Amino acid sequence: MTYPNLKELGWNAEFLRQLDIDEIGRLTPVRLTSVHRDRVEALGEDGPRTLLLPPGLTTGEVAVGDWVLADTASDPEADRIDRVLDRKSLLHRRAAGTDVRDQLIAANVDTLFITSSFNEDFNPARLERFLALALAAGVQPVFVMTKADLCDDLDPYLDALRDLAPSVPVVALDARDSDAAAQLADWCGPVQTVALLGSSGVGKSTLAATLTGDDIVTQDIRDDDAKGRHTTTARSFHRLKDGGWLIDTPGMRAVRLAGVEEGIDAVFADVAELAAGCRFTDCQHDTEPGCAVQAAIEAGDLDPDRLARWQKLKLEEARHSESLAQANARGKRFGKIVKEIKRAKPRYRE
Repeated sequence: MTYPNLKELGWNAEFLRQLDIDEIGRLTPVRLTSVHRDRVEALGEDGPRTLLLPPGLTTGEVAVGDWVLADTASDPEADRIDRVLDRKSLLHRRAAGTDVRDQLIAANVDTLFITSSFNEDFNPARLERFLALALAAGVQPVFVMTKADLCDDLDPYLDALRDLAPSVPVVALDARDSDAAAQLADWCGPVQTVALLGSSGVGKSTLAATLTGDDIVTQDIRDDDAKGRHTTTARSFHRLKDGGWLIDTPGMRAVRLAGVEEGIDAVFADVAELAAGCRFTDCQHDTEPGCAVQAAIEAGDLDPDRLARWQKLKLEEARHSESLAQANARGKRFGKIVKEIKRAKPRYRE
């Protein structure tokens, strides 16, 4: 079997420059294709391999798409990650539930296909969140709208997307149609990595199967409420027909933002620019004198609902980022205590 070379996998000079002289030839660059609880799967020029993690690194700190250096010499019974290379992009969110941690979605992505459908799933507020993730990571966003064949009137949806992000490309398609690959070919060529992100039931798995040719099992959505069960339960890495790579992700309805303030301001660039012109730097854009944002609303130049969504995301992002910072600080303090105890143990035995 022929496996892709490093360049075909997305390796470039930026990653090569991160290697030390003594690492070249001793360690093997591979790209992560899946992440499990206690190990990862990777793909390199010699084919797929399973890697264990070194002490101090958890699977929560690596993502599908990461480039790592594999050490196969120090332990003949198990390949192991030596270190993770710096990423050119990283999609992440605050983990769901009560767990205060950063959840990595995908690494080293060039393009994010923000996927929705022409039915009841269409939710501009949710799409704004996905868009903020992409822009904060420096990833090219593309709106991929599925089920175009089942919608009688696409114009209201397309108008809403243009109002939301005029400069973001929009592709309307039938995910089951083989022509879907041709419609997205500009972003799926050799060495390119794209990620699919969207809620459950919008046809992500069907689209992934069309773009890759993989036999991915999918389930139809219910006609009465446009909802369905997503079949992608974990992030996975696939070869695209056009030579690039696809990272498929589980359906996400709740995306809690953290560490993406610049992305939010990019999505709401008009509001952020107006806010910068307020008289007071701590203006709440409510009743303060000299508020440029309220002036724009009164003049009919800004939708108050758009202001409300920007304020909601900014407040949420600040709260989650603060919680993560506090959790990380606690973790560092705990790790320091553990190290001190370990250093003290020999003295206790004496």
